[in-house]
Amino acid sequence: MKPLKIDILTLFPEAFSALDTSIIRRAKESGKIEINLVNIRDFSADKHKKCDDEPYGGGAGMLMTVQPIYDAVKSVKKRNSHIVFASPCGKTLSPELAQNLAKEKHLIFICGHYEGVDQRAIDLLKPEEISIGDYVLTGGEIPTMVIVDCLSRFVDGVITKESLSEESFSNGLLEYPQYTRPQTFKGLSVPEVLMSGNHKEIDNWRRKESEKRTRERREDLLK
Repeated sequence: MKPLKIDILTLFPEAFSALDTSIIRRAKESGKIEINLVNIRDFSADKHKKCDDEPYGGGAGMLMTVQPIYDAVKSVKKRNSHIVFASPCGKTLSPELAQNLAKEKHLIFICGHYEGVDQRAIDLLKPEEISIGDYVLTGGEIPTMVIVDCLSRFVDGVITKESLSEESFSNGLLEYPQYTRPQTFKGLSVPEVLMSGNHKEIDNWRRKESEKRTRERREDLLK
């Protein structure tokens, strides 16, 4: 089975060191995921490798120019490529969206920076725009890492199917509380039912705790 290939286009490749740790690192080493970092600056036609300029019409900050982005994408794009752009204007990231991304053969992520990118990059390349929440960050590197981390968990073999089925949002509820050793710490003890060995009772307790936590913290999910 071929790995899911991911090309990440960015002005700051060094920002992605987190993708060389933990579960993502093991997924890469086992050949389930292939991640390639592409420096957009390498494709700038400007003699100083400049990739930003002042926005037409005025305004604060600088915009990334269209030419380096366009040429960087064209250098890695294939017939089956799916392009993604992390943007506050996009659809909100969800488990279902992450699962769909994990089914792609080749993903290309464009990381914006500064005040954003020239709209023509979006109009010409037609990426799927995805938001990780209703807030703005200094660049697209962190949102892209969030999306890559989220979708990677749905790639076959990266984590167990049992883990996927019992986590928050997998069944429309938040995940139940979990405990490990020691049995008692600073006067707080593990619920007795979890040590009973009665799997039916444990499942019932977990379901009730999930519903309780969801009701208290995210009642909107119950609607």
